[in-house]
Amino acid sequence: MPKITPNLWFDDQGLEAAEFYVSVFPNSRVRNVTHYGEAGPREAGMVMTVDFVLDGQDYTAINGGPEITFNEAMSLLVECADQAEVDRYWAALSEGGQEGPCGWLKDRYGLSWQVVPRRLDELINDPDTARRERAMEAMLRMGKIDVAALEAAADGA
Repeated sequence: MPKITPNLWFDDQGLEAAEFYVSVFPNSRVRNVTHYGEAGPREAGMVMTVDFVLDGQDYTAINGGPEITFNEAMSLLVECADQAEVDRYWAALSEGGQEGPCGWLKDRYGLSWQVVPRRLDELINDPDTARRERAMEAMLRMGKIDVAALEAAADGA
């Protein structure tokens, strides 16, 4: 099977963004940086691509120019083990960005992330329809996901 590597288009912040992302996630690193040459299309010497790894997943950032920007049609999901992880990733990724509803945020570069606890998936897939619906209703009213509040809602408390 071929390897699939998400490519993220930035104006000129690809290296800065990659360095930020590898500082947030464990087991992450910048692997390679290439630069534009005299042939262009951007200024010679400017960073063209940045290959980086976030906890085992390869990504490439490309400084392609301001013509294309991120939108919510593409997001990266961070599945968190517990509330402490949700809090940590939410704080780091939303700093300088924009908090959204239902565990979504945009980071300082405009990239959309979903920061969600594993427990959310368990609750919204609960075999008890009433628990599942109460958990979903609670989640839809949240910005950052609150595991205790989800569980309380699912329990009807």
